[in-house]
Parts: sequence; structure tokens; C-alpha cells
Amino acid sequence: MRKCIRRRQSASRLPVLAKFLICFLLGQSSAFGKSPAISFVDVSASSGLTVRHVSTPEKRYIVESMSGGAALLDCDDDGNLDVAVANGSSVDRFKLGGDPFITLYRQLSEREVDAPPRFENVTGIAGLTRKGWGMAVTAVDYDNDGRVDLFVTGYGGNVLYRSIGQCRFQDVTNKAGVGGGGFAAGAAWADYDRDGDLDLFVTRYVFIDLNNLPKFGSSPTCSFRGIRVQCGPRGLPGETDLLYRNRGDGTFEDVSREAGVSDDKKAYGLGAIWVDYDNDAWPDLFVANDATPNYLYHNNKNGTFTEVGVEHGVSYSESGLEQGSMGVTWGDFDRDGKLDLFISNFENEPNALYKNLGDKGFVDVTLASRIGQPSRPYVGWATSFVDFDNDSWLDLLIANGHVYPQLEMSQGKYEIGYRQHFLLFRNLGNGTFEETSNEAGLRRLPLASRRGGAFGDLNNDGRIDVVIVNLGETPTVLLNTSENNNHSVTFKLVQTKGNREAIGARLTLRTSKHSFIQEVQAGASYLSQNDLKLHFGLGADDNIESVEIRWTTGETETVKGVKADRMITITQGKGITGSEPYRATLK
Repeated sequence: MRKCIRRRQSASRLPVLAKFLICFLLGQSSAFGKSPAISFVDVSASSGLTVRHVSTPEKRYIVESMSGGAALLDCDDDGNLDVAVANGSSVDRFKLGGDPFITLYRQLSEREVDAPPRFENVTGIAGLTRKGWGMAVTAVDYDNDGRVDLFVTGYGGNVLYRSIGQCRFQDVTNKAGVGGGGFAAGAAWADYDRDGDLDLFVTRYVFIDLNNLPKFGSSPTCSFRGIRVQCGPRGLPGETDLLYRNRGDGTFEDVSREAGVSDDKKAYGLGAIWVDYDNDAWPDLFVANDATPNYLYHNNKNGTFTEVGVEHGVSYSESGLEQGSMGVTWGDFDRDGKLDLFISNFENEPNALYKNLGDKGFVDVTLASRIGQPSRPYVGWATSFVDFDNDSWLDLLIANGHVYPQLEMSQGKYEIGYRQHFLLFRNLGNGTFEETSNEAGLRRLPLASRRGGAFGDLNNDGRIDVVIVNLGETPTVLLNTSENNNHSVTFKLVQTKGNREAIGARLTLRTSKHSFIQEVQAGASYLSQNDLKLHFGLGADDNIESVEIRWTTGETETVKGVKADRMITITQGKGITGSEPYRATLK
């Protein structure tokens, strides 16, 4: 049996059992042929993420099907990613006071360097005590004090936790003025007015009165495949969305209507993400709406937005139909210097990929890219553009799961039911993708109805891992064990002129062969937030010629001398202020 552990910086050994399990699982996919380009190992059981998401088995009401999100952050500033997960609730439990909005897990640093990451539940000592119905989780330094804070959306109200250091928080929701109300879903942060303070956008979904709930299976919109199910979203009234402008003094003001993003049409808002899609250095806003047209808000640079989704070609499918859109991610999948859009959708509405054509808008390349047909039977949620195998091309992972557990009553009539597989699309570098979830080991995982997911390098080995929320179950932790000799580099950006985490900043990386772009985004996937560090796969090319950062102030800065296979910190006006090699990697 070939060697399966490569050490870059450490001579320490994996615990015997962990080493055996990982080597065995890797060997199953490669013992009889070429190793898969992308592979994962499920380390959920040993991760310490043990709190079950709260939901009912029957999902008789739509509010019980939509939670929850996850966020990756470093709450104790030790260089290791920690995890926050929305807890959900149920109608009966919410009427009795609800459940804690989130569970916070701190990553243990006292483990062997090559061992899979492990976490401890620190929710109690963190002071995260407010109860409700948690939906989305984001983690940003909204007050620019150098500590990462937590914001959680929820049915009936949101919560903002201000960090006081070392994974401890204080509830400042009422003072900040972001409590909201109604059925809040997605959340995303950006400095849309470029004043140095992070602003907050919150989508809202449907209007639900818990004292007058729609009767289960009571109308045509409460039926699916002839089976009686929960009602909605069609047939239920929608809700407006919210934009909170940061005043810079710890408080926010609701400017939704004057900014033009309140959505008076009341579409069913879910995913939200800020992005500079037109390369004008101002953050625009995309909203994924369920069963209603999607919105693309162009930033007018004066505090207002214009909705341009239809004219730019991203509101409907290629055939002109509304889609059940949930998760969303942006990435330059074809390396042409423009950010492209991917959306996860409902069953029989293929996940959608829109290629950015610049001034000509977007073109739907769902079918041409070979993403559409494999995704048609699934209901997609969490997703992200990630170069999982570091070959310099962005791949796509989608977490799937239905909303109707009643499908289990069909007794095998339908091949794909309530609990579903992941989909993994490997970018072939020619405008097309191949579906490789089986080769990557994902088809061996237990089926679940999955929702939010956060992406980041949990063990600092230069490969992106995944944390997924499973409805009514404990989370899934996928460790990326892809085997190759490709290079990568990871950047942490620190802005000194407001917006410390440089959310919205764009990094352009140039090697001797290629050019890449990424933006720092807070709020993406489905109700979740990825690690704010930017990860670039480089393939076989480790010669980084230059890095250019366009800070959110509009200033640009060019940095040279960046070396591959390291985690690099770049501070505005100071260049490289930190450079650490990746930890030992599984190989």
C-alpha cells in the first residue's frame, strides 16, 4: 500500500486509528486505478459537532423546512476556523420560547497537526443565549474593532451578537436596531455606500401567522406528486426585504425603501449575495427568490439601486420560467476576468449557470456546461465555486434535500426522495463540467435533507473543506483529501481605512500563465457564510508574478514576492504582513 501521508512542516504522526481510517477510505477510490481528482472524507463523527438541528419529522408547515445556515469564523483569533450553526426550531417549540439561535463550536488547537479538526461546543460560555428560530448565520466585524461579530436571521426576529473577545459575545440587537421581524431568511454584508462601515441586507420569505397557519394539504398548492404536503410558498403572501445602513456608531437605519431594494412586489426571498458584477468598483446585490423572478440590483453609486435582473438575463431560466432558487455563488469559472453566477434550484428546475458577458449581460449556459441535466431530479441548497483540487479551475458542490418528508411514503415510486445525495461538478477547463460525486466518495455518505453550508480550509492544509447543516440532524463535516501535486495560495486581507475585513475587496492574482479574480464576500451559499480568506488553486504553476488588491475605498495596491503554498496576510498600505506555510497534508 502506497504512502498516504505527506508532511510539509511536521514530523508528527496521525493517531493510529485516524490514519488507518483515512488511508483506507482513500485507498477504496484508488486501489484499482487512478486516484480521483477530488475526494472527501466524512469526519463528522469525530468532529465534535454534535448538536442536532431542530425541526419536526413531518414538516407540516413551510417554516419548518427552510432553516438553517452555517458560518466559518475565527472567534478566538488563533488561526483556526471555528463554526457557527443555526439551530432552527418548530412551531410548538417557538410558541414556548423557541431555541437558542445558534450553536458555536471552537476548534481545538491541542490536536496533532495532521489529525482531522475537532471542535468543542462553547455556546454557553460564549453568551449566545437569545432564543428564537435561527435561519441564516453571518460573521463579520461590523464595528471595525478587530473582533468578529455574529448576526443570525430568524423567523419572528433576528439577533446581533457583538464580540467582546475570545469567543464571547454580548447581545446588542435592540441597541443596533436590526431585530427586524417576519420570516427573515438570507443575510449578506457589504459597504454599499463606501463610507467605511459594513451595511446589512436581509431577505424575507413568506408571511406566516403561527396562530392561523395554512392547513396541511388543504389546496392545490399544498400538494406534490399527488401527496398532501405543507403549503407554500406559492399560495402564501410574500414579504418585503430589508437594507440596514450602518451609521458607524453601533446602530443601523432601515433604508430599504429609499435605496430601492425593499421589494414591494414581495417575492419569496432566500439567498442574498453582494458582488461587483460589472467591474465598476461598487458592490451590487443579487437576490435568489423562490418560485418568483430573481433580482439583480445595480448600485447607482448614490445610495440607491436599480433592479436590472430581467434585462441582464438572470431573473428567469433559459426557457423564460421562474425557478425555485435557493443557494447562490459567484466565481470566474472560465477565467475571463468576469464573475459568473450559479444558482441552486428546486426539483425539475435545473441548477442554473449564467456566464457574465460584460456589457451584454449574462447568458444561461446551464445545459451547454453539462450542469443542468444531472441536477434536474434534486432540490439544491448550499453551494459554492471552489477549486477543490487546486488545478486552477473553479469546481461546484451542491448540497441537496427535499422539503417534503411525505415523499418517503411513496414506497420507492420515486428514485430520488426526501433525503438526497450531494452533487459535485469538476471544472474541465473548457466551459464544461463533469459530475464526479461518486468518484469523490460523496455517494457513500448517509443520505440527508441538507440545507446551508460553509466552505473553508478547516485544517490549514491548502484544500477547502465543507460544513453542511442537515435538517433535523447533526452537521456533516467533509475533509478535502484530494491527492495531487498542485499548488495553491490563500490570502487574508486587512483593510486599514474602515471595513477591516475588506469585505467587497477584489484580488487579482497573476502567474506566469494565468490571471484569476476573487472578491471577499460575507453571506453566500444558502443562509451561510464561507471563510473570508481567498483561496486560489494554481495547478502546476507556483510562480506568482503579482497580486493586485482593489480595496473597497477604491484604491489599488500591487504586491509582489508572494510565494505559493502559504497563507498570506496583506494589510492595506503595508503589503505582506504575514506568511505561513500550510500544515502537513493528507496525500
